[in-house]
Amino acid sequence: MAIIKILHTLFGIFGNITGLFLFLAPMITFKRVIMNKSTEQFSGIPYVMTLLNCLLSTWYGLPFVSPNNMLVSIINGTGAGLEAFYVLVFLIFAPKKEKTKISGILFVVLSIFSTVALVSMLALHGNKRKVFSGFAAAIFSIIMYGSPLSIMRLVIKTKSVEYMPFFLSLFVFLCGTSWFVYGLLGKDPFIAVPNGVGSFLGTAQLILYAIYRENKGQIKKGEEDGRVEMELEKPYEKEIPNTQNSDAKV
Repeated sequence: MAIIKILHTLFGIFGNITGLFLFLAPMITFKRVIMNKSTEQFSGIPYVMTLLNCLLSTWYGLPFVSPNNMLVSIINGTGAGLEAFYVLVFLIFAPKKEKTKISGILFVVLSIFSTVALVSMLALHGNKRKVFSGFAAAIFSIIMYGSPLSIMRLVIKTKSVEYMPFFLSLFVFLCGTSWFVYGLLGKDPFIAVPNGVGSFLGTAQLILYAIYRENKGQIKKGEEDGRVEMELEKPYEKEIPNTQNSDAKV
C-alpha cells in the first residue's frame, strides 16, 4: 500500500515535469508571432480549448472537489496561466476577423468553466461534486489530446513531419502516459481515461514520425489542407503548427 502511494506521487511529479514542457512548447511559435507582429496562418482555437481544459482540471484537483490530487491542480494551474498568455498575445496580433472569432470562443470557454465551478460548489456535494467536475475535465482533456489529429492527417497526406516536431510528440506521449499511470494507481477514471487516450495518440504520433522522419521539410507549397493549427500543439505550430491535459492534460 505504501509503495503504491509512493509510485502514485512519483508519477504525478513526472507528469508535472512533462506537462510543463508540453505547455511551454508553444513559446517558440509565440516568439515568432511577437517578432513578426502577425499570427500568420495560425489558429488560436487550440490554445483557447487548452485553457478550458487546464481550468477544469485545476478545479477538479482541488481538495474540496477531488482529494489527493493537488499535483493535478499545480500543473494545470501553471498551464492555465501559460495558455492565458498565449491567447492574449494571439488577440493582440490577430487580424480583426480572427480576433473577433477567438474572443467569442474565449467568452464561451470562460462561461463553461464558471458554470461548472458554480454548479459543483452550490448544488453538489461530496462524491457528486467530484463526478460532475471529473466528467467535465475528462471530456475537454480528450478534446485537447485529440486536437493534433488534423496534423497527423496532414503528415499522412504529405508524407512529411515538417509540421509535427519530434519533441512535442514525445512529451505528448510522456505526459499522457505519466498521468494515465497516476490515474490507475489512484483508481481515478477521470484522470486515467483521458490520459490513456493521450498516451495512445502520442504513441501514434511517434510511429508516424519514425515512418516519415526522412521527409521532414519536403512539403510542397499548396499541399496543406486548410489552416495549419498552432499547438498541442495541444496545437502544432508552423515551425510547429499547434494545442497537452493535461491534464497537462489531465
